Amino acid sequence: MRQQAMALQKELEKITETVEKGDVVVSVSGDQKVRYIKINGEERKDLTDLLNDAMKKVQKEAAKKMMEMGGGLSGLLGGMK
Repeated sequence: MRQQAMALQKELEKITETVEKGDVVVSVSGDQKVRYIKINGEERKDLTDLLNDAMKKVQKEAAKKMMEMGGGLSGLLGGMK
């Protein structure tokens, strides 16, 4: 199961979406990480790092809450048998 999760993670990393609005360009990967942010053509690594740190913290809290409420993913999928 761990190998499947790692394989899925690698596949998600390959998915990218880049969106442009005005002078701002944002690129995000399928594993929900901001790849880069450009404002007026200038890459803003500080904003990229800040957003990725915030996302990591939220994901940890969400995983913790799911574990408390029934065993995480296995608890959620248990009803799908």
